Amino acid sequence: MNVVVVTGGSAWRGAPVLMVVIGLAWLLAIAAELTGQVSWVHHHRLLVDDVAVWASLALFLVAWQVHIAAMMLPSTLPMVGLFNRASAGQRHPGLARIGFLGGYLAVWTLFGIAALLGDALLTQAMLYWHWLLPAWLAGAVLILAGGFQFSSLKERCLDKCRQPRAFLLNHYRQGMAGGFALGVRHGLFCLGCCWALMLVMFVVGIANLAWMAPLAALMLVEKVARHGKRIVRPIGAVLMLLGLLVMMDPAWLPSLVPTAAPMHAH
Repeated sequence: MNVVVVTGGSAWRGAPVLMVVIGLAWLLAIAAELTGQVSWVHHHRLLVDDVAVWASLALFLVAWQVHIAAMMLPSTLPMVGLFNRASAGQRHPGLARIGFLGGYLAVWTLFGIAALLGDALLTQAMLYWHWLLPAWLAGAVLILAGGFQFSSLKERCLDKCRQPRAFLLNHYRQGMAGGFALGVRHGLFCLGCCWALMLVMFVVGIANLAWMAPLAALMLVEKVARHGKRIVRPIGAVLMLLGLLVMMDPAWLPSLVPTAAPMHAH
């Protein structure tokens, strides 16, 4: 197995196309916010009955890819850069790179669909269990996300993400299938780090720029900053406190998406 190991700085420079994609994703998010079109890419549009389910699901999947490009790809650029360098000597390096990114995106796409289905089920449950208030669910998600910051699973997954060179040396395989398998494996560790934080976006709306930016910055710092470890637990404590405050008074989370809106209320 021939793997070229490069420094972190070279790794970041090894993925210029993805840096353009990330920039475009953020520009789309900002444009949607400024033009007032942001509601069209919030996941809760699937919960209204005047929008065709399949068309809405397709819209969600497109919006979700933009969301992942903006929030998750920045923190995986070192790994992508290293893989690009390592795969340069393969027979078809482009196919291997497509496979790697495809595997990574497949993991996050499946998570997005699962989270969307869970959100829809909870919305239906609120139609029958009126005591189940949106603020309580929002607070519970924030507490869950905060509590997960203290977990050993979070720390183990972060360790894998913080050492992309060691990860690549241990799991690198050639070919498109090898790239896909590596992308899935890397995506699973990335998911293990960040799934709880990403669930927060389903509370506030996946296109909510006010939450996208700080959460994306948080996940980036946690994974790639030299002292990223130091902020993990303090952020967890802040999220748990915010969750408790939201449960007591929803005004603490003014951007709360009205997930409990009945499908046939209009």
